[in-house]
Amino acid sequence: MGAITYDIEIPSSIPAAKMYKAVVLDADTLIPKIMPQAIKNVEILEGDGGVGTVKLISFGEGSQYKSVKHRVDAIDTENLTHSYSIVEGDALMGGLESITYHVKIVPTEDGGCICKNRSIYQTKGDVEITEEKIKEGKEKALAMFKAIEAYLHAHPDA
Repeated sequence: MGAITYDIEIPSSIPAAKMYKAVVLDADTLIPKIMPQAIKNVEILEGDGGVGTVKLISFGEGSQYKSVKHRVDAIDTENLTHSYSIVEGDALMGGLESITYHVKIVPTEDGGCICKNRSIYQTKGDVEITEEKIKEGKEKALAMFKAIEAYLHAHPDA
């Protein structure tokens, strides 16, 4: 089993605490609302939303995948960090043990933020993940982040 790691940093003019609330705390209801083609709904299977919570994420018609189980590994609202893992589902493509994401929203001097996201793909055996798949994952993350950012600009009280 191997691990493939990639990092992405996305700047935003949205204040860090507001972005964290949208990207982490409100994501289960916000993303299906603003991007139903990507995520149809999120259902909590176990837990209360904190560490150890297991969620079933059902993808929308625009996705090539049906669903995944997502486990909350860490959440720190004070330091604006969140870690979670995809532990089951067709998005693991049969060749992955899990995908773990570490998200940190960092305030910037201009009042905005930078969203830092580290993705770790745990592969089964000698399975290799292509650069194309990694690029595809980065593009989806960027599109979701930009959709949330646009929503927050259009709805300042959200």
